[in-house]
Amino acid sequence: MKPVPACLRFRRSGVVTFLSYYVLALAGCGGGSGPAPDTIPPTVPSNLAATAASSTQINLTWTASTDDVAVTGYKVERCQGASCTSFAQIAAPTGTTFNDTGLTASTSYSYRVRAADAAGNVSASSTVATATTPALTVAVSLSPKRGGLTVGQPLTLTATLTNDTQVTWSTSSGGSLTGQTNTTTSFSAAAAGVYTITATSVADTSKSATVSVGVTDLTGVFTYHNDLYRDGANTKEYALTTANVNTAMFGKMFSCAVDGAIYAQPLWVANVTIGSVKHNVIIVATQHDSVYAFDADASPCVTLWRFSMLDGAHGGTTGEVPVPSPHTSMLIGSGYGDIEAEVGITGTPAIDAVTNTIYVVSKSVIPSGTPTFFQRLHALDLTTGAEKLNGNKPVLITATVPGDGDGSSGGNVPFNAQTEHQRAGLALVNGIVYVAWASHEDTNPYHGWVIGYRASDLTQVTALNTTPKAIGTITYSRGGIWMGGGALAADVSNNIYFTTGNGTWDGITNFSDSFVRLRTSGGLSVTDWFTPSNQATLDLYDTDLGSGGAVLADLPAAPTSQVVIGGGKEGRIYLLNRGSMGHLTSGDSGVLQSFPASNGIFATPAFWQNKIYFAAATDTLKLFTLDPTLGRFIPLVGPSATSQSVNSFGFPGATPSVSAAGASNGIVWALDNSQYCTQPSTAGCGPAVLHAYDATNLMIELWNSAQAPANRDKAGNAVKFTVPTVANGKVYVGTRGADTVNSGVGELDVYGLLPN
Repeated sequence: MKPVPACLRFRRSGVVTFLSYYVLALAGCGGGSGPAPDTIPPTVPSNLAATAASSTQINLTWTASTDDVAVTGYKVERCQGASCTSFAQIAAPTGTTFNDTGLTASTSYSYRVRAADAAGNVSASSTVATATTPALTVAVSLSPKRGGLTVGQPLTLTATLTNDTQVTWSTSSGGSLTGQTNTTTSFSAAAAGVYTITATSVADTSKSATVSVGVTDLTGVFTYHNDLYRDGANTKEYALTTANVNTAMFGKMFSCAVDGAIYAQPLWVANVTIGSVKHNVIIVATQHDSVYAFDADASPCVTLWRFSMLDGAHGGTTGEVPVPSPHTSMLIGSGYGDIEAEVGITGTPAIDAVTNTIYVVSKSVIPSGTPTFFQRLHALDLTTGAEKLNGNKPVLITATVPGDGDGSSGGNVPFNAQTEHQRAGLALVNGIVYVAWASHEDTNPYHGWVIGYRASDLTQVTALNTTPKAIGTITYSRGGIWMGGGALAADVSNNIYFTTGNGTWDGITNFSDSFVRLRTSGGLSVTDWFTPSNQATLDLYDTDLGSGGAVLADLPAAPTSQVVIGGGKEGRIYLLNRGSMGHLTSGDSGVLQSFPASNGIFATPAFWQNKIYFAAATDTLKLFTLDPTLGRFIPLVGPSATSQSVNSFGFPGATPSVSAAGASNGIVWALDNSQYCTQPSTAGCGPAVLHAYDATNLMIELWNSAQAPANRDKAGNAVKFTVPTVANGKVYVGTRGADTVNSGVGELDVYGLLPN
């Protein structure tokens, strides 16, 4: 408190005492001259501390000053440099803290603080506190971090910055960067390869981020197992590598719902213009007789078009439905329920990339009254799904060949739309669409059929039956073309190759349990074949040779350069000379090589770099190596697997696919479909599991869809014989979704490089 003026120490003012009304008396004290001024400054602030909070901020704290009346605030002064003396006031806070912002990184700053009161008295300066801002920390990150593109497909990249606002962009090995801003750009490339795009900080050029993008010139997976050799190899895959297919970088990206189980292999086409927009497209066919076109890259799923083969625009008629399983209907016969809950489109379609036409076979029935069965060949416009040939209508499949085999009448064997099942994939060879059949639910009468249609107008041009003649007293014919859902193979001379199942055989007209080569010029005719010497035993014990498909390979350095490879339920691998297949000889002496390799084979081997890969039923995924000079599997005596997976695949095993960039970064993709839901299933009903292995050593499993946490990569429920399709950094898997046999749903699951 201020000292009491002397004139008021013992004085009263009327009835008002000094103690009560000191203020009122001030005006008369000292003859009206006022109180003495406040000239006492606050105490000096103490304990000043300076702490660097960031590259642009220093925080100050100090202990409060005292004053005989009151401290009203502080004066913060700063100079730049640890030994500086030119202080200037930068702030006047009322509290005992201050944050100095907007500073320069890597710079020393000195501070002092003075206290002030209401009378303008200012204390002496505090001690000096000094702090240095740290170096500016610049960080750059890019999104997406990885990916795959087709030639010409654009990818938008976005840079996220710390302590900077701008990057410069660059790319290695060519490629184009367009539409660049401070933090975004669009990348594309006109040639296949691996490209690195770099974003570099402008503020600190030592800081940058890179993205690796694989660009493919693959134009499409237009047919089963990639090509007419049926080797299952995509050697133009630059995005997926043995280094990035792992749980951190690879997984399930999205899924697409469909109306039925997906048995046919999904087909992929690059750069299709639909509605004036260019898309990579994935084509999916279902057992509910529908075909879908999805954007192959869009997440969430984008449906470009979908059409039902049952409506009038696709030849359907009132009351027509997919053929029900024998567990819900007796239309076919007792059956086994091998395919449930319905049969519509089973065989993998074929796509003509030149005309943008999808060829697909549907099966359906009008169940009321006397059931009427239909099988039709459709030619769909890839861009719309509309029928485009034969007056914009599908062709009803019929055929007749001379013969007296099972189901014949009047010296002819007719095609039976009820008991024939179109399981094998379609083949587009030299302008002709070839379609093959086996049985529906093993119900007689059935035969193996191959029927050819001109691709340009769907005119039927040829038909062949594998068992047209009755043999002895045998009542059946059979000889179905199953191949575990595989497809007719074809060589560069347009010869067709396939395997057949159990049935009658004479080596003249009937070719059950055989490898068969057909000449296609001038119609179909058998020009060569191989039948195991134990064919009768195979037929007797239901040990079909034709349960597995055939793959073709060319070995330029070998004495026998053109070969065909395959095996069946007996688990024996056959290596045949395509120019002289071996016929039926004692001890199978006409073959190049045969050996027991595994359990029953229901798969088409994949072939890459002189290696074949397949997983037999309840067996491991195995790799066998061909010596390209000898043209034989090694070792020559008793060939054995070069490597095999640690895990086994349940029934029916797996047809693998291979992705690689030429001869490098080979990855084998295989589906465990053992929990395929249909009857009789010994493993129950559960998800398909996609596996990825190093193609040079199958003991190295890179990733599988069951190993990620919290079911992140879980696929839909399994379907027998489904094959993964690998293209443009993604893997496409057909499933039945949440369907446990009869709910009528399906799902396409899409796996790929996780973008971030």
